[in-house]
Amino acid sequence: MTIQSNSVVALTYDLYTKENEQEVFVEKADEQNPLVFLYGVGMMLPKFEENLAGLNIGDLYDFHLVAEDAYGLKDENAITELPLDMFGDVELPEIGSVLPLQDNEGNQFRAKVNEVTESAVVVDLNHPMAGQDLHFIGKIISVRAATDEELAHGHAHGADGHSGH
Repeated sequence: MTIQSNSVVALTYDLYTKENEQEVFVEKADEQNPLVFLYGVGMMLPKFEENLAGLNIGDLYDFHLVAEDAYGLKDENAITELPLDMFGDVELPEIGSVLPLQDNEGNQFRAKVNEVTESAVVVDLNHPMAGQDLHFIGKIISVRAATDEELAHGHAHGADGHSGH
């Protein structure tokens, strides 16, 4: 079966970024723990899906996404200060740590701590991979039609269609 909208795709990948013109390994999904997702419903980066369109089981892929097509460019306005009193009696976070935050609408996101001053914790709300070009290399493990339940839920329930709940 060819990858198309409403297919459940399982694939392996090795992800690389560039630092000082050198490719640096970031993470991987292997055949024991593949990335499984419902294709064409907006779960993945649009350009990532575009590069997989029409591939079949066993096909290999190797493509690059520029930062604008991945997690966007770094937004300097996304660096903000959180007042110290927001942390109450809790020990202040360390520089470089990541804080799980939630906005008033209940959306969850992560902020990286850049600095701790006498009055605030300075955080970067950019996606950790913002401003980075990505290089994906991998293989398509399986492609199948999504079940009605998966389509209703808007996500895959595993490579074989069972949710495990």
